[in-house]
Amino acid sequence: MVAHDARGPAPVGETTMVDVRQALPEDGLAGTLVGRAHVPGEGPSVVLLGEDGVFDLSRSFATMTDVINSPGAPAVRAALASATRIGSVEELLENTGTTEVPGSGDMPHFLCPVDLQAVKAAGVTFAESMLERVIEEKAKGDPAAAEGIRRTISGDIGVDLATLVPGSDDAERLKATLQAQGMWSQYLEVGIGPYAEVFTKTQPMASVGLGAEIGLHPESSWNNPEPEVVLVIDSTGKIVGATLGNDVNLRDFEGRSALLLSKAKDNNASSAIGPFIRLFDDTFTLDDVRAMDVALEIYGEDGFELKGGSSMSLISRDVEDLARQTLNANHQYPDALVLFTGTMFAPVTDRDAPGQGFTHHIGDVVHIATPKLGRLINRVTTSDRIAPWTFGASALMKNLAGRGLL
Repeated sequence: MVAHDARGPAPVGETTMVDVRQALPEDGLAGTLVGRAHVPGEGPSVVLLGEDGVFDLSRSFATMTDVINSPGAPAVRAALASATRIGSVEELLENTGTTEVPGSGDMPHFLCPVDLQAVKAAGVTFAESMLERVIEEKAKGDPAAAEGIRRTISGDIGVDLATLVPGSDDAERLKATLQAQGMWSQYLEVGIGPYAEVFTKTQPMASVGLGAEIGLHPESSWNNPEPEVVLVIDSTGKIVGATLGNDVNLRDFEGRSALLLSKAKDNNASSAIGPFIRLFDDTFTLDDVRAMDVALEIYGEDGFELKGGSSMSLISRDVEDLARQTLNANHQYPDALVLFTGTMFAPVTDRDAPGQGFTHHIGDVVHIATPKLGRLINRVTTSDRIAPWTFGASALMKNLAGRGLL
């Protein structure tokens, strides 16, 4: 039974091509790298990458939920005994990100590495990007007004927000001061207050992966990528691994009103995750996640280039705190979840005109990379130009049942 984990035909032409051969971590295949791949004649399958190739683990792990909720890397590696080799890592990378529709065709290729997991995101977790959210709010989504407001707010606060512990006495005193000055914001509330902002980024099965096109709302004129580490969390709340993500953001929509968050964040193909999930083992730990520097590169068809990044060492809330604030006695996720952890990257570099700041152009290629997790590469278009999302959880269940995996 063939399944299409896909969005229909992509536009034919060189602009749809993205070179994903740089996707692997710097230590190659030393870690426990799991993902999902299209297996011709079968459909979407959980896979393990190794020196000897890419192996279909479907007979042991029908979904990524089964992997995440398993005892971990040793259990996954033990499943190799009953796994089927579907090709070399190089072959699958070569087939990924071409003009072929992801999730179909006669060539095996990598897909987004998550399936049934809830896709959650933590916002306003870095002081630098927190200020940019406040600026968006004060500018009402107008990029031309942002620079003057940026200078005013930076001068008025007069405190290094990066040194504040959210919810601390010092944070509460700053809150009172800013409220008295009329400078308080809902973004400061979640940035330095006791409760993190955690929202649903998109639905399970709706994220795209390595080499896929990512979507912007066609009415947006001020937007940007958000390079982030994405935590992989099992159903008990334990962080078991990590991957990379692009929490595509519309600054104009969210700036007009925080109630437009769903329009700003959840559009067709606006959540990119990958290239693979790296499970914790003796080569990769939670402390590696805490120390990660995430690099961002943007390459435009107009010759524009922008480089930036985000350092997890500067995050305002520890990753375990973010996990606890997401999965706890008040909310459970039996199919596990992935959690975008936020970014300190908020581009202010002018692209089109002085004072206008950065915004995407159609055709931009976005690279998000860190040594231990590899490189996530996608090309930008608008969400209405990407074929609608049609392969959801029910389609996956029917496919797995047809293959005798349930």
